[in-house]
Amino acid sequence: MARLIIISNRLPFSVDHDGDQVSIRQSSGGLVSAIKSYFESDAAKNSNITEKIWMGVADFSREDFDREVVPKLDKYDFTALPIFIDKALYKDYYNGFSNSTLWPLFHYFPSVVEYHSHYFEAYSKVNSLFAETLLPILQPDDVIWIHDYQLMLLPGMLRARAPKATIGFFLHIPFPSYEIFRTLPTDWKMNLLRGLMGADLVGFHTYDYVEHFVQSVRMVLGADNSFRSIQYQNRLVKADLFPIGIDYKKFSNAGNEPEVQELRAEVQKNFEGKKIIFSVDRLDYTKGLMDRLIGFEYFLNQHPEWQERVVFMLNVVPSRDDIIAYTRRKRTIEEKVSSINGKFSSISWQPVIYRYMHLPFNELAALYQSADVALITPLRDGMNLVAKEYVASTVNQRGVLILSELAGAASELNEALLVNPTDVQDVSNAIARALAMPIPEQKQRMALMQKRLIDYDVIRWVNDFLDQLSNVKTEQNKQQTKLLDDKITDHIHQAYQKAKKRTLLLDYDGTLVQFARLPQDAKPTKELLKALTKLAADKKNEVVIISGREADTLEEWLGKLPVTLVAEHGASYKMKGEKWTHSETISDKWKEEIRPVMQTFVSRCVGSFVEEKKNTIAWHYRNTHPDLGFSRSRELINNLNMLLQNTLLQVIDGNKVVEVRMTGVDKGVMARKIVQEMDPDFVLCIGDDTTDEDMFKALDERAFTIKVSNGPTAAQFTVLSQQNVLPLLEELTLPITNSAYAGS
Repeated sequence: MARLIIISNRLPFSVDHDGDQVSIRQSSGGLVSAIKSYFESDAAKNSNITEKIWMGVADFSREDFDREVVPKLDKYDFTALPIFIDKALYKDYYNGFSNSTLWPLFHYFPSVVEYHSHYFEAYSKVNSLFAETLLPILQPDDVIWIHDYQLMLLPGMLRARAPKATIGFFLHIPFPSYEIFRTLPTDWKMNLLRGLMGADLVGFHTYDYVEHFVQSVRMVLGADNSFRSIQYQNRLVKADLFPIGIDYKKFSNAGNEPEVQELRAEVQKNFEGKKIIFSVDRLDYTKGLMDRLIGFEYFLNQHPEWQERVVFMLNVVPSRDDIIAYTRRKRTIEEKVSSINGKFSSISWQPVIYRYMHLPFNELAALYQSADVALITPLRDGMNLVAKEYVASTVNQRGVLILSELAGAASELNEALLVNPTDVQDVSNAIARALAMPIPEQKQRMALMQKRLIDYDVIRWVNDFLDQLSNVKTEQNKQQTKLLDDKITDHIHQAYQKAKKRTLLLDYDGTLVQFARLPQDAKPTKELLKALTKLAADKKNEVVIISGREADTLEEWLGKLPVTLVAEHGASYKMKGEKWTHSETISDKWKEEIRPVMQTFVSRCVGSFVEEKKNTIAWHYRNTHPDLGFSRSRELINNLNMLLQNTLLQVIDGNKVVEVRMTGVDKGVMARKIVQEMDPDFVLCIGDDTTDEDMFKALDERAFTIKVSNGPTAAQFTVLSQQNVLPLLEELTLPITNSAYAGS
């Protein structure tokens, strides 16, 4: 049983004063509607949530909260935890960094971004206030769910003070491509990503946003990832997509309300004989309102037959009225509306019906149901729930949705007429097609979209996120590495001694030998050769050296030992006492594409060099300045990933090396094959690199897996230094009675 703590920029309600009368008004917005619908659902009531708390900034005084809000909170299914912030500080945090820096940048308007250090300072202070308010009341089993771009630093701040906390974060706006995100000052972008990586699960609306985030984390923070799982600071963090749903029943059933029916009838009577195009959006430059009006104007010019037969009902919801740029934008929109109406109106017809106001739910529902076409064309939008609400409202499945291909909802609502919002011809053609679309086609398109929205409604969205958050915590517990202590060493030793048939899979560089400045200098020491000889002499043992080294090098250094050798991660191998087997010869022309790219980075990074093998090509940066080498490696990986899309090649981010090799050739595949063929009752696998993670995962339930590292790994255990490996191997050969760990 746990408490669910929702954290958003503002509380989900405001206090309105009308003379002596005081009322509490629910805030508008998709998040408030979504969470409120979930709180009121049977799913929430039947869950293991013991208490629901909503934390956010109060846009009213502490006195109002104590006197007016607290007595009326019984009607809400949650406890409110308000934060009271100085107005000047809040302005720099909200209007400043949140909406003058992050909002335009994340929506791909870099020319609008304002870079002011005092904005970021205010943003940090407010995020810190959230943390300071929550931490004193935090309980061990609490589930914390933080929402949106205003609070990107908060997860990291909470993690620093409460390392075991369960923290989810959801971003309701787009996460931009790395090329856009990297334009932020270095300190800002690093702190924002570190903040988000304090969460256990980071959620986004679409696949693209997830990929952009993972790439930015990889490039800026240097974290390793496997698909959407990211290893960062000894923790597993998951990034995934959760396209927010709507309360489908609320909108589909709204037509049964008498007030909605009355309003719908009034609209249909007033515009009898005319097709209705409807649009509702906040006043924001990302919504493409001017482009929408220009597209409609172009349509009227191109299709005069529709003049006096169609009306465009444009409803703009007030937003950020205290920002001068928004006031100017409102004036520009109103001038354009006047221009269109002045150009096309007749005595009995006005093409654009414009209103600037908040719409009550009943009126919004009536307009959704009256509209023949919904024109939803933002220039960039995280999701856009208006599009989903319109689809849910068309109970008779008559209506057409025109949707911007740049809205997050476009990835789900494929049956809409998708348009480029800046292409007036495209928008005009879509309007003409929508108005003339046959009823059967309208019904078919609507039915498919409605089914999708029913299957993944707001309740499913919340449950999906919370379930995944719980799964991540379970995975974290499984992946917690254990430092190899005396007790574990003794357990491995005893298992080794009792076994009748053993397989030892050992990486070479960084495991059996220390890294050398140049690869050719890492020859095996006499001590190593002696230890391997002793292990291999035991008839119960099969010793396998599994390395990224070339076959010729392994043969020269270790070929005389009675061991199995695996070269280039499995591309070539020599079973004990046999000859080398090489993978099918393939053309190495692909190296001609990769070599110049790597050579470019050699010239840009002093001390780096390219090593070419039979089946792989690698760029080493162990001998470079650490910061420069790492930075260049991120750039190289990014370039190679783009170059190798849709090829049979893969990029490996190794220990101070970036390697390109054929897909399907890895240590995991080879290790599994060897173990299956040898069928031992004891398997020990030791490695130090990213490439060795494939072995650890492949042999997870079959072997004792050990990584030479102090970082995150899929291995069961870790040792902190390469120097610990040889003593461990030597210890295995000693009888239990002579073991330093016997009886521990």
